[in-house]
Amino acid sequence: MNNNLKNHWENIYEKKNEDEVSWFQQIPNSSIKLIKSTGIVNPKIIDVGSGRSKLLKSLIDSGYNDLTYLDISEAALKKSKEFLGDQSNKVKWIAEDILNFKTEEKFDVWHDRAVFHFLTEQNLIDKYVELVSKNISNSGHLIIGTFSENGPLKCSGLNVNRYSKELIEETFLKNFRLINTFHIDHKTPFNTTQNFLFSHFIKN
Repeated sequence: MNNNLKNHWENIYEKKNEDEVSWFQQIPNSSIKLIKSTGIVNPKIIDVGSGRSKLLKSLIDSGYNDLTYLDISEAALKKSKEFLGDQSNKVKWIAEDILNFKTEEKFDVWHDRAVFHFLTEQNLIDKYVELVSKNISNSGHLIIGTFSENGPLKCSGLNVNRYSKELIEETFLKNFRLINTFHIDHKTPFNTTQNFLFSHFIKN
């Protein structure tokens, strides 16, 4: 694991409240809508880079119960688990750098809002794509939210990659078919706006 990166995120989640980070959402509507659009009855879902997101809470309240939380930060995991209380037993909890994640499980839905765009080196991007291809079930769904071409160049002090529809499609072209993309303006708690590209793929 990249200890500098882990320390960076541990520091953020230990010191800041959930609504003191730019990516905070009270209700992650776009993610919920896309996951429900898959039409799969009780899919096996992984939320990559879940942080302090309220997505899993929303999914549990909607009847989903085969859920995996993954984040590099132990502090984020601990606080998220406390937030869910008794519902936390419906989630498998993993603190790990996504690029070091190893599992034999196949997920029906792989959800990633704002992790993939932090990978700026081609070898790391390739590693992520390989990981996704291996760990999504046949005809499974990849739902990924990245900064768009009009999004910020940095987030949390780190460089990011920005994606167009064409670039994101090309990146996952080998094993996935793009079925939907759309842009949203995410309003941060600091009254700034970040433009996201959400992309929904199905595994070939």
